Amino acid sequence: MEAVESLLRTPLHDVHVAAGGKMVPFAGYEMPVQYAGLRVEHAAVRENVGLFDVSHMGELWFTGSDAAAFLQSQLAGDIGKAAPGRALYTCLLNTAGGIIEDLLVYGFADRYLLVVNAANRAEVVALFKSELKGDVHMQDASEQTALLALQGPKSDDVMRAVGVDLRDLAYYCHQEATLCGVPVLIGATGYTGERGFELYVPADKASMIWSILMEAGEASGLQPCGLGARDTLRLEKGYCLHGNDIDAEHTPVEAGLNWTVGWKTDFRGKSALVEQKVQGPSRKLVGFKLTERGIPRQGYALLSAEGQAIGEVTSGTQSPTLGEAIGMGYVAAGHAAVGASIKVAIRNKEIAATVVKLPFA
Repeated sequence: MEAVESLLRTPLHDVHVAAGGKMVPFAGYEMPVQYAGLRVEHAAVRENVGLFDVSHMGELWFTGSDAAAFLQSQLAGDIGKAAPGRALYTCLLNTAGGIIEDLLVYGFADRYLLVVNAANRAEVVALFKSELKGDVHMQDASEQTALLALQGPKSDDVMRAVGVDLRDLAYYCHQEATLCGVPVLIGATGYTGERGFELYVPADKASMIWSILMEAGEASGLQPCGLGARDTLRLEKGYCLHGNDIDAEHTPVEAGLNWTVGWKTDFRGKSALVEQKVQGPSRKLVGFKLTERGIPRQGYALLSAEGQAIGEVTSGTQSPTLGEAIGMGYVAAGHAAVGASIKVAIRNKEIAATVVKLPFA
């Protein structure tokens, strides 16, 4: 476990502590894992609305006449889809097609914003710096930017209560706005599977914006939410977590992320990816439900119905929405079909499970 003294803090650290947030190490930061409790926070996002601090994420701006061409050479997705006002989810790959990072790209008329995971930010920045050429300029604005995620079916109500009407802002679109005199970038994006927004705000205004949203959202049942609920929410929707379900040793083809790839574009790792797509991957990321009592955890072995090793759990939990144990993991391709019977090795027991279609809920 990371030493507390070495952990970074987001601009909202004191707000979390004052609100009774339980702080834990995550990606080099001291972050709240929960406030009122995981189930309360999970239900708030599914039924009403929740507010997350995700300021540990990194923000990289790219400008210059060659910015689009540069990003296209680096990223697997079609950068043309990150048109002004739109966002794109895609991956940064190595030459073997492995996923160095999954990220968001926000497109503007004259620039691009890339949002990257905190744990990978230094590696990603170093890679981009080593590849920069032509009229391209990169600015790492992570330290100056705070990121708040307002998620849930009543997100629009909260934003209207603070004077910003986003009802016409479609999924994976974004716009600039002013919230109580503060310029903010708002994306209709998120990691929960619910209607919601991600607000990029100046770091020194984060506490004020958080307080304003919490007060405005009281009538909508707004709850502050921690990393625990963020993980169960994303897992129920089958969203991948880098470092668990995807990493530099696994490709988008294996992870079921073909839809994030611009196959007609050129990018690092394309030849390896095309070859794997044509031949078919030897392993695939699947979702599964336990049919016997138990909780799957990262690293647990996945077995065939006959008890032979076929893969490993990458994520698992007890779904608060379904009341069932769910998980994701890589299995040999021959065992990846929906409906296939598999087992999870839990504490020297073989617990029955079934491969299911994602999302879980």
